[in-house]
Order: sequence, then structure tokens, then C-alpha cells
Amino acid sequence: MANLVRQPLDRRTFLQGMGAMVALPYLDAMQPFARRGAMTAADPTRMLFMEMVHGAAGCSPFGMTENLWAPAQIGSGFDLAGTSLSPLEPWRKYLSIISNTDVRMAEAYKAEEIGGDHFRSSAVFLTQAHPTQTEGSDIFVGTSMDQMYAKRFGQGTPIPSMQLCIEPLDRAGGCAYGYSCMYTDSISWASPTEPLPMIRDPRVAFEQLFGVGGTAAERAARTRSTGSVLDWITTRVGQLQRELGAADRQRMDQYLENIREIERRIQHVEKRNSSGEERELAGSPTGVPDSFDEHVKLMFDLQVLALQSDMTRVFSFKMGRDASSRVYPDSGVATGFHPASHHGNNPVRVKEFAEINRYHVSLLPYLLNKLNTTMDGEKSLLEKTAIVYGSPMADGNVHNHRRAPLIVLSGVRDKLAGNIHVKAPDGTPMANAMLSFMHRFGMDDVESFGDSSGELTF
Repeated sequence: MANLVRQPLDRRTFLQGMGAMVALPYLDAMQPFARRGAMTAADPTRMLFMEMVHGAAGCSPFGMTENLWAPAQIGSGFDLAGTSLSPLEPWRKYLSIISNTDVRMAEAYKAEEIGGDHFRSSAVFLTQAHPTQTEGSDIFVGTSMDQMYAKRFGQGTPIPSMQLCIEPLDRAGGCAYGYSCMYTDSISWASPTEPLPMIRDPRVAFEQLFGVGGTAAERAARTRSTGSVLDWITTRVGQLQRELGAADRQRMDQYLENIREIERRIQHVEKRNSSGEERELAGSPTGVPDSFDEHVKLMFDLQVLALQSDMTRVFSFKMGRDASSRVYPDSGVATGFHPASHHGNNPVRVKEFAEINRYHVSLLPYLLNKLNTTMDGEKSLLEKTAIVYGSPMADGNVHNHRRAPLIVLSGVRDKLAGNIHVKAPDGTPMANAMLSFMHRFGMDDVESFGDSSGELTF
């Protein structure tokens, strides 16, 4: 059945109600704009940047001999069995492994900086710049890659970029070794002096995406209600549904149900956490699940919804905190994260930390599947998205930054083909790989980044 909409829908159509504003997914009813040129411009790649802190077991001396992170084979014939990347085997055609790159900007430059690796690293990951040691307001590092991309390709969306995290943030004063907590609390820097706040609470992220309409009083009233954000736009949804063709109505119904399902999950978490029962994460916001697995998947689902509605095209996601002693029961390891990273190069303990790394990686297929099954026009979101995942630290046991872990998962096959393991020459800055990513994803005029010495060719 042909669409019944007499006038084509704008890609920026919002369903607005009191205290709510919901963007639409891509619909067939928007296609006439494409024929008139509104949708024919280059469709930029959606970029997701993820930091998993404190390196990988496979970057330790024993771990490298056992290939616990990067496989032994170079090129396309690599074997992921026995590596912490093994959960990505079904997705290997999207996977690019970049091994043997260094993050020297995270190293100590002078004696008084020695020992401060925990408090520099996160700021370095996407800037590849060396932070100024200070506990005051004179922080300085560099503009991060995600923000460079957002300034170039995110200005046409309601939210140029979003920043998410899992672990708590300090957001004030000094942390240790003379470093401001600003350096550890964010991986996104709008400028060398401007770290961007990261959202830990799924409720806050949800409200940013769907609760920005209306007055402050209206938004507060809706937040206090036990209903759904969709209740506030029911009339407008009904009006639009009557004007759409059958295929678009089905897409709309599924999209709105996905919003409602995520909202229910957040409400369930809030109800559970406000019940008075003792929490595993004492003092955390009521919207934050105690379960790491549940928390990460909620954040992944919110990212997919945001990409589907084109609310934003750029996310950064800080999935850990260096000094966290959090236990991940689903990994099968009872040792806390930070203690497990200090394995003393003991083979048994190194392999224990590798299992934690494997568990973290095992969450990525959930996101990949969501992107792959969510259509955006004629392509899936996975075909329009690249995920950069890595750490600015290598061997967490000794806090070094040489041969740090880095992978990319990209469905944009004409820009990054996948199914490849690239081992960089010794001494190659990770910034070289990131410069290559910039060039492949539309920023080919950027001549240098951080301490790059050139592009990493592969």
C-alpha cells in the first residue's frame, strides 16, 4: 500500500506532548525528500567510541606469548579461539584488530608524574595528548576524536554527541598524584580545557532523548508519573498513524514499543532500587542497575534508539574505572577488577584477568545484533556504524602503555572491510591508527592527531 501522507515527512519530525518530545525513525513517508535532494547528501557514519580501562591480560608478557588478546596470525586468517576476543568470532567480517600500538602520551613525562597512570589514561584515550598535571582549574589535554567528529558530522542532529559511563564519577577536586578528577571522569573533550560530562544513569539518558519537550513544570510532572512518555504524545501518534502506509505503521509501532520496553526496564530498576532492600552499589542513583550486564545493555539499547531516530550520530562510552574493585559474577571470576589486573604475570592469575576481558567483549555482540536488526532506510544501522573499542593502558599489572588493545567493529564495509588483524611496527603510536580511522570516515583533511607520526596503512 502506498503511503497516505499527502506531504512528505521531514526527517526532523518530532511527536510532541506535554513534557515529551519523541523523534521519528526513518520512514518511507520521508522518501520524497530524497528525490528532491534533502536526503541525497552523504550519510555520515555513526561513530561509537568505547573505553574499557586498564588494559588487557593479553598485553602482559605471559599474555602476549599465549596470545590472550590479539591472535597470533596476521591478516584475515586469524584464529580467535583462546583469545579474549573469541566472543566476536560470529562477527569477524566486521572486526579489525589493531595490535602493537603505543599510547605514549599517557606515560609519565617527569618524575612527579610517575605513578599517576590511573589518573591520566582516560583523558588520553581519545585525545592521544599528554594531560597537564594539575588539581586545579587549569586542566589541559587535547580535543578528543569523538568531538572532532561530532563538530564535523553531528551539528545537523538535535544532540551533536552523547557521553555515557557505567562507573561513578568524582567530578570535583584532585584524585591522586596531583591530577584533577576531570581527567578520569571523561573521555570526551570539546577542547583541551573542556571535558564533557558523562551520563551514568539510564533515566537521565532517556530523559535527554525523549523528555526535552514542554516547560520545566511539565517535564517534572511527567517524570513523577508512573506512566509512559508515550502517554503524553498519544493523540499525535494516532493522527500520524492514520496518515501512514502499512509498512510505516508497522515500523512506528515497533519503534514506539522499543521505547516503551526500555522505559519499563528503567522503571523496574528504579522500583527495585527504591524498595529499601540493600543494594550492591550502595549510594548509586536509583536508575542505575546493580548488575553490570543489565546496565551496559540498557545503555546499548538507548544508543541504538538514538541512532535510529537520528537524535545523535556520535556516542562515547566509558565502560569502567581504572581503580574499580568491582566483581563481575557473569565472568566466572570472583576477584575484583583492579586486583585481578595486578596479576604479577602469574600465568593462572593472568588467565583469570583474561576471562574478565572476555566477559567485557562478550557484551558487544548484543549491541551488534541490535544494530544489525534495526533498519534505517534500506540499510541496517550496523551498515552505517563503526565502533572503536580499546584502552589507553596495556599491561595493567605494571601500568604501562605499550602495545595497548584496540579493535574496530564496522559495518561500513567500503570504508573498513573487516576480517583483518593488523600488527603495527614496533613503536607505532595508537594515534596513527586513529588518524587512519578519521581519514576513512570522512575527515581526510586532518593532517595529524595527538602524537601521530603518520597514517597506519592497512
